[in-house]
Amino acid sequence: MSTAEASFAQLDRLLTLEIARVTERAAIAAAMLRGRGDEKAADQAAVDAMRSELNALAIDGTIVIGEGERDEAPMLFIGETVGTGGPAVDIALDPLEGTTVCAKNLPNSLAVIAVAQRGSLLNAPDVYMEKIAVGPGYPAGIVSLERTPDANLHALAEAKGVAVSQITACILDRPRHAQLIEAVRATGAAIRLIGDGDVAGVIHTTDPAETGIDIYMGIGGAPEGVLAAAALRCTGGQMQGRLQLNTPEKRARAAKMGITDPARIYAAEEMASGDVIFAATGVTDGNLLDGVRFHATHIETHTLLMRSRSKTVREVRARFRDASRFGL
Repeated sequence: MSTAEASFAQLDRLLTLEIARVTERAAIAAAMLRGRGDEKAADQAAVDAMRSELNALAIDGTIVIGEGERDEAPMLFIGETVGTGGPAVDIALDPLEGTTVCAKNLPNSLAVIAVAQRGSLLNAPDVYMEKIAVGPGYPAGIVSLERTPDANLHALAEAKGVAVSQITACILDRPRHAQLIEAVRATGAAIRLIGDGDVAGVIHTTDPAETGIDIYMGIGGAPEGVLAAAALRCTGGQMQGRLQLNTPEKRARAAKMGITDPARIYAAEEMASGDVIFAATGVTDGNLLDGVRFHATHIETHTLLMRSRSKTVREVRARFRDASRFGL
């Protein structure tokens, strides 16, 4: 074990609950503005809260998946450093995944973060990524971006021991997915269309019995793909991602971030390698997580907390009785 690995291993267990506090704080800040129709205000509130909590952690953190480049501050930008000093870690985050969802108070808006040892998260440019993901318990390679939707769905149904008609695919409701949606429906499989939030969509595959979603398919953001891969690393699920570098400008941006093969298909283990801690706190109610609850005497949050080292998945329901720290 290298010095960096040993350092992160010592930090891993201690840092896990601290990471939950980061997403809890961001979720509460965003939830104060849910349903108000102001996406930017909700996102900014989550960013400010998350940055404040990160800067209180005893880490030497670098954001490798964030909300933009340095000149787009005050977002949590790629390359920003956070923490008071300590073990070197890379951070992927989305302070408010599903800004439109939060603004409209629709399901499955989350505050999300992944923390990993330095150099183990893919430095993905802010472009689209084609993705396919399933939860744990299936043979390796059960699905692939190199196969047709029909082949993937039939392979998954066979492995699950059910008819294809009992499989449900989660797909972002976008015009670019018209052919994919048609192909999936032609197999007899069901589709759960979502308006936003493809990190949540991928995470939902980890517990089909609870969410009703067996597979995630389609094209979404590459940064969100890295966050989703981090979550699947902690649960044993499978995922593949392929960057959509379809212009010279995108290929040049990717090259600056060290990506030399524009057509490469990345497995979850390549997008988020090494030891990973992942946390997601519900902002609005969803399939896996309840949204923030504001009561007269306290605030309640619901968080998923995962560690790749132990494959542990915890549900944390926190109750904050001192609402003054959140400006209430």
